[in-house]
Amino acid sequence: MAPKATVYKATLQVSDMDRHHYAGYELVLAQHPSETEERLMLRLLAFALFADERLAFGGGVSTEDEPALWRKDLTGAVEQWIELGQPDESRVRKACGRAGEVVVLTYGGRGADLWWEKNEAALARCRNLSVVDISAEDGKALAARIARGMDVQVMVQDGVLQWVDAAGTLEITPRWRRREG
Repeated sequence: MAPKATVYKATLQVSDMDRHHYAGYELVLAQHPSETEERLMLRLLAFALFADERLAFGGGVSTEDEPALWRKDLTGAVEQWIELGQPDESRVRKACGRAGEVVVLTYGGRGADLWWEKNEAALARCRNLSVVDISAEDGKALAARIARGMDVQVMVQDGVLQWVDAAGTLEITPRWRRREG
């Protein structure tokens, strides 16, 4: 018998002053047995950074042809494709052909730096690609806050994210390696 996913529930309040987006979300996150707690929390962080009424979690690590998160328009066309980690360069190029905007959220410190050094030149042609990095320290701090039921408030202002939950406040400054365009 295959191991089952662990289910987490999150109430997320987003106040994104940079994008003028203010909304609340009731989210259910399924953690695949091979997914780390850090990656699960970074999926939640990515949702907060790019929050939208049509943003949804993809099939995750168990589904090859879907991203970690995506936003589709009302016809089903993919507007935004969000990958986590250090995806294969060919996967990123394929996503850039399928979606209007592609975001790769890297994490893990030196591994993310090496991935970018290796792939930057090959991905230069992808005009609809953005790459943002979350530091290893911030990723670990988020993972330490995981709970089966989470109540999180996120405020984004001037590129800085404040994550407020039962454990207190965590300030995260995503580093943009490349912005779309």
